Amino acid sequence: MFGRSVGCLLLILALALPGSVAAQAARSERTRPEFLAEPASPEIDGRAILHLPRLPVVPPGEYSFPHFVRAAGMIFSGTVIKIERRPANAGQALETVAVTFHVEHAIRGTAPGQELTVRQWIGLWSSGQRYRVGEHVLLFLYPPSKLGLTSSVGGTLGRFSIDAAGQVLLKAQHIAAFQKDPVLGGRSRARFSDFALAVRHASEEE
Repeated sequence: MFGRSVGCLLLILALALPGSVAAQAARSERTRPEFLAEPASPEIDGRAILHLPRLPVVPPGEYSFPHFVRAAGMIFSGTVIKIERRPANAGQALETVAVTFHVEHAIRGTAPGQELTVRQWIGLWSSGQRYRVGEHVLLFLYPPSKLGLTSSVGGTLGRFSIDAAGQVLLKAQHIAAFQKDPVLGGRSRARFSDFALAVRHASEEE
C-alpha cells in the first residue's frame, strides 16, 4: 500500500512539474525589466526607417581610420547644455531625444560657438547611448537620416570623453581600433588639435 502511494505521488509530481516550470518561465518573461531587452529597430509599415551607415567588423589593429572619418557628417567637441524627450506625434513618427550642444571646437559640419541640436531615436537612448547635461565630449556623428536622426559613428567608438584639462580620453576600444593611425596610434589621451590633424591626414587618404 505504501509503495503504491509513493508511486502515485511521484507520477503526479512528474506530470505537474513541466507545467510549473513553463508557468514560472512565462512569469519571468513578463516581469523582465525593460532595460534588459534590446530595442527593436524603428519601423513604419514594416519598413526600417533608420538608414545610418555601419562600419565593418574587423579585428583590432586592422581598423581603417579613414573609413571611420568618411562615415562622419559632423565632428566636434562641445558641452551638453540641454536634453529634451520628444514624443511621437502627427508630425514626428518616432519618439526621440533632442540633445543640444554648445560647440567649442569644430572639424566638420558645425561651427565654433554654435548651439547644435541633434535628434536621436529613443531606442538608442534606452540601450545606453545617453548624455547628461554638463558632459564634455568629442563626437563623430553620422549625417542625419531622412528623418533628421543621427548617432555616433560605430556606436561608442565615435564618442570620446574630455577631462578637466581639455584632453580627449581614448578608451581601450579606441586604442585597439586606431593603433595604426600615425597621430592617434597607441595614445590614451590627446588634444583636440591632434584629432583635427588625424582627420586631415585621413581625409587625404580617402
